[in-house]
Amino acid sequence: MINKIIEGYLPQLTAIRHDIHQHPELGFEEFRTSDLVADYLNSWGYEVHRGLAGTGVVGTLRVGDGVKRLGLRADMDALPIEESNGKPWRSSVANRMHACGHDGHTTMLLGAARYLAQTRNFNGTLHLIFQPAEEMLNGGARMVEQGLFERFPCDAIFAMHNMPGMPLGEFFFQHGPFMASMDQFNVRVQGRGGHGAIPQLTVDPVLVASHITVALQSIVSRNIDPLEAAVITVGSIKAGEAANVIPDSAEMKLSVRSLDRQARATLLARIPALIEAQAASFGAHAVVEHVNGTPVLVNDEAMTRFAHRVAEQQFGAARAHYGARPLMGSEDFAFMLDAHPRGCYLIVGNGDGEGSCMVHNPGYDFNDGCLAAGSQYWGALAEAYLK
Repeated sequence: MINKIIEGYLPQLTAIRHDIHQHPELGFEEFRTSDLVADYLNSWGYEVHRGLAGTGVVGTLRVGDGVKRLGLRADMDALPIEESNGKPWRSSVANRMHACGHDGHTTMLLGAARYLAQTRNFNGTLHLIFQPAEEMLNGGARMVEQGLFERFPCDAIFAMHNMPGMPLGEFFFQHGPFMASMDQFNVRVQGRGGHGAIPQLTVDPVLVASHITVALQSIVSRNIDPLEAAVITVGSIKAGEAANVIPDSAEMKLSVRSLDRQARATLLARIPALIEAQAASFGAHAVVEHVNGTPVLVNDEAMTRFAHRVAEQQFGAARAHYGARPLMGSEDFAFMLDAHPRGCYLIVGNGDGEGSCMVHNPGYDFNDGCLAAGSQYWGALAEAYLK
């Protein structure tokens, strides 16, 4: 009956998703969104807890005398992007949009929340975790640090993300490393400026930054096991204003990714050492700041296989795929899995037809065709785990 019941919710779920999409909020600013989530959970009979990581919401529902405890997590924040599509529900806020589908993730979990409160076809404790600030601000880490799993103990935790380019409403699973770590570095190369006609009297930070950019790639090719994935991207170099003036300094921004914890440790050690040594070899000085980082997301095999079985039983083998390739994108659900390794992060296809575009694109929009499948999946997983 789960499919039929949740399909009856679709008009409401679509309206909720469009409402959240029209009113996007950045990380730790999800005040309206968290109010909306809390109001719905309250109306359906959940115990509602607020305040973790500022705007986080946890809804708890206990049924029967079962001792098992399950956590399901959705993210709520938007991105600082100007939306380019002209749909009626496009963002009403300048330079803010749900460009990653968190509006859909929140709505899918609310759909399951309504179903599970209505049917109560489980025996145990359900914790629905609505997390702020997934995008680069480590809201998941803050929830863990502020006592998420001490206040709301879970025997297993799960989260889901949509993925454009994958068939709509199909589910993808893989145990082990599934999403890459992501670390950001800011670098200031301090040289000595002067006139471009007399470079011998200067220490050119642009030249130094260029050599650093090239040398960084040697870490991947010579310090990382060739069988492990790692990426170092210098996404920004800024220096000077005039063509004939050598500036005093250059600013660099780096993004670093890996699918192996030891490889990540090597990258975090080698990058500052190489940058500082490379700068010194030219007579310059480099200051390296590690801005933030997200660990490798590692799925527990037993919970991943369980999650796959649920999808297979609910939707059929043709829509449940095991052995999905890991992704080099990052996800701060990794902080929750680091603190509580018994869990799984899975993918639902957002559509692969013409016009679908990748997340973090101004033209992206979550596919409403996912709402029923995602809600049904969460409902089925909760019932299967909390038998």
